[in-house]
Amino acid sequence: MVWNVQAPWDVYPSPTLCGLCLKVLRGRNGDADKKPIPTLTKDENRPSGRTTGLRAEQAEPAGIRKGDTLKVFVLNMRGKSLMPCSPAKARHMLKAGKAVVVRRTPFTIKLTIATGETKQDVTLGVDAGARHVGISATTEKEEVFASEVALRQDITGLLADRLAFRRARRNRKTRYRAPRFNNRVRSKHKGWLAPSVENRIQAHMSRIEAVCRLLPVTKIVIETASFDIQKIRNPEVEGTGYQQGDQLGFWNVREYVLFRDGHVCQHCHGRSRDKILNVHHLESRKTGGDAPNNLITLCETCHKAYHAGKIKLKVKRGQSFRAEAFMGIMRWTLLDRVRKTHPELPVENTYGYLTKHKRIALGLPKTHCADAFCIAGNLKALEEEISSSNNRRESTTDRYTGVRFSKAECENSIRRHSSSRGSAYSTR
Repeated sequence: MVWNVQAPWDVYPSPTLCGLCLKVLRGRNGDADKKPIPTLTKDENRPSGRTTGLRAEQAEPAGIRKGDTLKVFVLNMRGKSLMPCSPAKARHMLKAGKAVVVRRTPFTIKLTIATGETKQDVTLGVDAGARHVGISATTEKEEVFASEVALRQDITGLLADRLAFRRARRNRKTRYRAPRFNNRVRSKHKGWLAPSVENRIQAHMSRIEAVCRLLPVTKIVIETASFDIQKIRNPEVEGTGYQQGDQLGFWNVREYVLFRDGHVCQHCHGRSRDKILNVHHLESRKTGGDAPNNLITLCETCHKAYHAGKIKLKVKRGQSFRAEAFMGIMRWTLLDRVRKTHPELPVENTYGYLTKHKRIALGLPKTHCADAFCIAGNLKALEEEISSSNNRRESTTDRYTGVRFSKAECENSIRRHSSSRGSAYSTR
């Protein structure tokens, strides 16, 4: 299966996502529980952006809605990133010939004149994950970038298909080929990782690099997590229990599965009187593996009937810990690679319990973008956006004189104008 990808910078520049959530939570005047939390889903009516070379890796714009403030990314004459500007300012510079468009999605302009390059401190928060990656770039006053990336999940299946094709080809053309055991990649390259893990790490790196090309990032914070899988399976495990697992004393996985199921077919429970037992994979072996929770004992009669489509199994596969294992593998590898790629930037790591505390304190929904915002650490940006939006609502500007009036003054002037017109009509 080949999917076309839409990376966050190939769809739409994202608005201030966390500011949007807080505005909806607190209402127009900052009161809580006035409106429900928005569901941050992709707008199906928007056209799809350009596709890139990474297959099966999708990104959704972070909840663009009417009234959100979009950002236009700016590069100087040398191609270095500056602070983003508003669309109105970018439009004026383009009309005046002071900038040119270098990219449409996200909309990026490059200055043609020398200007001041005052920059703010931009912190990039990365919520690393096995299936989704949340990214948020914030300053002390606002969130300037937010995106959520869906990682590829088809690497294992594609490698299994390639293995089957190669074995079939070699069997057809070189059936007497001598076996080879000393040409394995893991023995040649130190620090080798499985292709599925390597692809996810490279996807994290490419997203971080793309944001660093758009914004003058001064600090990177990545949330790393470690999982005790044995503790998740058995909360009472401790001490030597970590070395003495369920398969202790068994020769192989097949022997353990037969013993676990009592040497009885788990579908007919011996009613077929078939004494030949098979170990069946609940999920395909190329994607589910040979873990005991993916295996079940079936008699040969039921096994053949299942593959012929005559019966259906009611047993489902046990809990998979593939994502937890991936996070344990990539934890320090991702940090080390980011530090080597950006030696000039401070790269820090944080933990999930800190992110959870910040998210609950701010009243944000559980999303990857909201977690990335909390990871970045500039929590005052939400309050700044709320106060600035309230100020914009409370005052307005006269379109002719440019004088700024308060909301009360505008209402009084309208009331006086309407009353004077009413009195004039009454005299006629």
